[in-house]
Amino acid sequence: MKKRFINVLKKGQNKVINVLKKLRKKVIKYLSTNRLFISFIILTLIETILIRNFTIKHPFDYKPLICDLALLIIIGSFGYFIKPKKQFNYYFVWIIIITTMCIVNSVYYLFYTSFASFSLLAELGLVGEVGDSLTEKFRIIDFMYLIFPLIYYLIHSKLKNGSYYHFVAKVEKSKKMFVSTILVGVICLAFTLVNVTGTDISRLVKQWNRELVVQRFGIVLYQGNDLVQSLIPKINSLFGYDEAAKEFKEFYGEQFKIEHKDNKYTNVLKGMNIIFIHMESIQDWLIDTKINGVEMTPTLNKLTKEGMYFSNFFPQVSVGTSSDTEFTLNTSLMPANIGTAFMSYDDVEYVSIPKLLSEQGYYTFSAHGNGATMWNRYRMHPNLGYQELIFKDQFDIEEYSPVNWVGLGITDEDFFKQLQPKLEKIESEHQNYMGTLIQLSNHSPYANLEPKKHPERYDDFGKLDLTNTYTVTDPKTGEVITKTDDYLKGREIGDYLISAHYADMALGTFFDYVINSEYYDNTVFVLYGDHDARINKEDYEYYYNYDVKTGVVHEKDDPEYVNYDNFAHEINKKTPLVIWTKNKEVAKKIKRKNNNVMGMYDIMPTIGNMMGFENKFALGHDIYDIKSDNVVIFPNGNFVTNKVFYNNASGNYVTLNIDSVNKEGNLSSSVPISENYISEYKAYVEKRLSVSNDILVHDLIKKEGNNIESGDNNG
Repeated sequence: MKKRFINVLKKGQNKVINVLKKLRKKVIKYLSTNRLFISFIILTLIETILIRNFTIKHPFDYKPLICDLALLIIIGSFGYFIKPKKQFNYYFVWIIIITTMCIVNSVYYLFYTSFASFSLLAELGLVGEVGDSLTEKFRIIDFMYLIFPLIYYLIHSKLKNGSYYHFVAKVEKSKKMFVSTILVGVICLAFTLVNVTGTDISRLVKQWNRELVVQRFGIVLYQGNDLVQSLIPKINSLFGYDEAAKEFKEFYGEQFKIEHKDNKYTNVLKGMNIIFIHMESIQDWLIDTKINGVEMTPTLNKLTKEGMYFSNFFPQVSVGTSSDTEFTLNTSLMPANIGTAFMSYDDVEYVSIPKLLSEQGYYTFSAHGNGATMWNRYRMHPNLGYQELIFKDQFDIEEYSPVNWVGLGITDEDFFKQLQPKLEKIESEHQNYMGTLIQLSNHSPYANLEPKKHPERYDDFGKLDLTNTYTVTDPKTGEVITKTDDYLKGREIGDYLISAHYADMALGTFFDYVINSEYYDNTVFVLYGDHDARINKEDYEYYYNYDVKTGVVHEKDDPEYVNYDNFAHEINKKTPLVIWTKNKEVAKKIKRKNNNVMGMYDIMPTIGNMMGFENKFALGHDIYDIKSDNVVIFPNGNFVTNKVFYNNASGNYVTLNIDSVNKEGNLSSSVPISENYISEYKAYVEKRLSVSNDILVHDLIKKEGNNIESGDNNG
């Protein structure tokens, strides 16, 4: 019995050995006959790992890693339809595409903390406008990807000089290799997609948070999906017009029946000039924030107390960031569902603030220290009704010099200084005017304004001390020791504080000029933060949990720990909105603080009520008409009211008392919210997002707007 068992065991061992030998032979044969394909997969996979490492810092997360691998295998499998001698051409084209994709995204991420999009790059001029500051920003790692095509070419040359291609041509069974290879790719793809959540799908479809899409699905699927999404607006415009027009007329047919009621602020600014100041990346939490006794935004602190200040104001941006803000402010419509209004819909007809004021005899202009091609402004601004564009070519700039150049263009200080004679000329030549001044220096990456780079230029804000000095008592000796902690060094939030402080300082020089000038007695200024600074949540968690008294960072089990969760992070994206004038009589009438939630799309109706114009196609509301019943909707379907912040992707929400949301982002619960409350607002949000996007895609204000005005709502 024992002998029989030993024989069976030996036979089993022999079978295993034989199987392993056969497997070894097959692996050796596969490796020897597929070296070109394997080299392609290895090199491109390394590139995808590197791009994640140098951007989102998650190089070896298995989900994006396997997803990238799966798609590269699928792409590579089609090479088997090509004769071995010409396969190199196919794979080399793809490795060039992957390399280019990595370089562009690496550079793009450096400037925008996001990944590149075909729809944006088509007009953005990455090497043009953004390229103006690349001499200081380029990193060697952004171009290290170029070594991979070179390595691949060297591999090809070695194989070509040997007998590889001649040998493979004899033994390769192309159809069989294609089927087996693509099957492996599909299995890998299925493995990584099997646990995809509804939130993951929502992010992928909407491309809202591009970093999270890449973190979950990898760079290859992200970029492929982005290409499809970029083509959808062109395709959509060919279909669905009748249904969109019907929904448009039904929606506005009801809206037009609602009569506007006068309130305390109706016509309070009528006949005044108006200048909008677009404050790049300035967030509301900066207001009244002090570090070492120094105000981070002394200018804004002063203006919020002298003018009309909205403390719960939310931008409503999508991938178009600053351009989305300009669009929504001027039209009271939402950003495009896919792509950007400034890029994809620059020929659509809109009702806008510049157009409505032009009809009242106002001269309209916009000014920015960057080139007019950035965000396609040279086409979109005239379409919105701006009569004059004062952009980079009209400023005296010493490019790339510390004298008056920082980041993407002219410094804010010189921008405002050089605008002074231009503004005086406009005021002297025109009875009324409306303008938009766009700040630039506080654009990411915020290390642009690192004082150590240009101490001769930035002495004023270079004195900003972000170190923390505190005392501790030695438990053994009882000696009191003074310590200094440079706790914000190397963190984006530290660079941001320096940058924002400079932007506020530059703003202060402008308002010093305005106050002391003989002009602007009949001018009102509207200042707004265009969007949040896009600083990562971890930096905020660290900042709010760092104890300046002890130098200790509070942990989760600490009673003083600030729970800065995802909802707090979203609410912390608020930006300032201030309406201010040096006209003392008018200033008395408008001075107040408004705590109700308000969105970028509410500016046009609110200012319109104050100045005497109306846009019946506005999606926002006059805040003094709707008051505490207002709702701010976001392009991704989220919304916020005075009572709740709702996350559309997860279906979760947090109840809150908006007045109690403090600087640290803590949320104060209020009365419970009913499911009807949520469902009604969800329907409200979906309807407005749909109607707004249909206006852009099908140019409905131009084509169907008159039908509503005339009462013809039947199509």
